[in-house]
Parts: sequence; structure tokens; C-alpha cells
Amino acid sequence: MFYFYQKVFLRYLIWLAMGFLPFILKSEYYKDCLVLTLLWAGVAMGWNILGGYAGQLSIGHAAFFGMGAYVSTLLYMNYGLSPWIGMLIGGLMAGGFAFLLGLITLRLRGPFFVLATIAFAEVIRISAISWRSLTRGSLGILIPFNLGFWNMIWRGKDAYIWLTLVYMLLVYIVCRTIESRKFGYYLVALRENNPAALALGIDTAKMKARAAFISAFITAIGGSIYAQYIMFVEPSTVFGIMCSVQMSLIAIIGGLGIAGGPIFGAFLLIPLSTFFRGALTKYSGLNGLVYGFVLVFVILFMREGLLPKISELWERWGNIYYNIIKKRKHILDK
Repeated sequence: MFYFYQKVFLRYLIWLAMGFLPFILKSEYYKDCLVLTLLWAGVAMGWNILGGYAGQLSIGHAAFFGMGAYVSTLLYMNYGLSPWIGMLIGGLMAGGFAFLLGLITLRLRGPFFVLATIAFAEVIRISAISWRSLTRGSLGILIPFNLGFWNMIWRGKDAYIWLTLVYMLLVYIVCRTIESRKFGYYLVALRENNPAALALGIDTAKMKARAAFISAFITAIGGSIYAQYIMFVEPSTVFGIMCSVQMSLIAIIGGLGIAGGPIFGAFLLIPLSTFFRGALTKYSGLNGLVYGFVLVFVILFMREGLLPKISELWERWGNIYYNIIKKRKHILDK
């Protein structure tokens, strides 16, 4: 019980601290880093629904991220439709593709499913490059700087901090809701033992397809926000395999199958990557080497992720502290 109240208090304290960050940070460089951290935390949580809870490791989520970015951008550029509406349309489109992909790849397991997701993302990327009349190919699309709430374009970075913070909070609420419902338990069951889940009467095909839809929808929303923030989209960035790898690594390093894992992973990896890229510019490629070393170390020695390990240590030391206080009080009472 003591540990439970500690966790609740710490959770609300962290959210409160995040709310004050826009007022504390003054440097535009740090604000940019915070926007990207919050955005990737939300995107990684979306990936975690399929890759963490359901155990379906996807390295093709960049397809859905890019769909969200391109659909909202094209609707805004060609038809003047607000990105607020465009990102919902892009999310539904990405969710529909993910739902169909989930049904098609239902029987695939392990590396075969991973290869199928990579192939799907590559098909979408090549299509975006080839369809020049619509996407302008490798040249990309530059979004004009028209200030306005409905255009999702603001001067400075403060508004984007609030936008990405709300996005991350909403995705976190969705993940926590999934964890506490039967749907979440079903996903964990099919992740741990798919044949046993089938034997218990769980419709694993339906559960996987639902998880894929929700995961892709959230990822596409993040892609739309990213496009409006960067104000430029091109296939190699939003459809590239490194985009998929980044969101999956954030969730894996932070902790798979828990809502807070990708948040912790994003707040560690994104600033770390930004710091190394800026601090080690004199030594070509060294920033990637150091970043990769950190990732390999965590994967080798903390396979369950950093957040579960830290939670375990927190619980252990919290219980020790509580027992010391309890014994001291007992001695003083005597």
C-alpha cells in the first residue's frame, strides 16, 4: 500500500512538472528538443499497443506515421482543409490499412511478421516517391507559413509544446485504459501464449486487428503533428525504416507493455541523441557509435526495459525505508 501511494504521488508529480516545463525553458533549442521528445513519446506509446501489449513486433510503423503526415498535408495544400480534420482522416486511413494488414498477416509469427511490416512500409515509401504528381516525389512538400490555430501553425515553439504534451497525455490515458480493460488482458494473453489464448476462447484475429487499428491511428496522428511542426514532408524521412526503428527502440528501452515505458524511453533517448549529435560533430559518426553503445548495453543487461528495473529498485528501497520507519516508531512507542 505504501508503494502504491508512492507511485501515484510520483506519477502526478511528474505530470505536474511537465506542465511547468514550457514556462521554465527559455532556449529555443531546448524547447525544440522537448517538442520532439513529447511527440515521439506519444508515437512510441502508439507503437507499444501493437508491439508491446500484443507482442507483434512491427518495423513498418513508419508507413502509418508517413500516411498521417502526407494525408493531412495534401488535404491542407490541395483543398484548404484544416490539419485538425486532416489528421483524423489520415488516422482513419492508416488504421484501415493496419486493420487489413493485421488480417492478412494473421498467421505470421516472429521474424516473418517483422519482414511483412518492413515490406509494407517499403511499398508505401516507394509509392510516395514514384507518385510525383501527388506527392512531388523525393522533392517533398513544403508547407507555407500561414499563422493560425486552424492551420496548426504558430510562431515560436510554446504552442507546439502544449500540443504535443496534450497528445502524449491523451495517448497515455488510452494506454492506461487498455491496461485496465479486458481488451488489454486479451492482448497480453495472446502475446504470452497465442495457442493457449485461442483455447480459452479469445478471438486472437479480432484482438490483433483492433490493436493494429488503434496503434496505427495514434501513430498517424503523431505524423500529422510532426508535419505541421517541421513544415516539410518527404518520403525518406517520414516513411524511412529509421523512423520505425526509433519508435520501437524508445518503447523497448523504456519498457514494453507498460504505458509509462515509452515516455521514459523518449525522455532518455531523444535528448541523448540530440546531445550526441551536437556535442560530437567534430568526430564523424562517433555520436551514432556512442548512442548505439548505450542502446546495446540496455538491451543486453536490462531486457525488460529501464522503467520496470527502476520501479523494482524503487519498490525495494521504498519498502526498506518503510520498514525502518515502522521499527523506529515501534521502539519509540515502547
